[in-house]
Amino acid sequence: MFARHLNQDQLARRWSLSARTLERWRSHGKGPCYLRLGGRVAYRLEDIEAFEKAGRHVTEADGIGVR
Repeated sequence: MFARHLNQDQLARRWSLSARTLERWRSHGKGPCYLRLGGRVAYRLEDIEAFEKAGRHVTEADGIGVR
C-alpha cells in the first residue's frame, strides 16, 4: 500500500492557509511532520490527519469540555 502525500500548496488549500504560513510553521518546528522528497516538501496524509485530530477540541456545550 502506498502512502498518500500532499505538497505544500495542496495542504495550504486544504486548511485555507498560505503556503508561507506552512513554511513559517516548519521553521518554528510547528505543524505536521513533513518529508523532503527531491528537494520538495511533502506531507503524508496520515500525519496530516493525526495533526488535525490532535488539534480538535470539544467545547463544554458539546458535553465533556476536554481537549
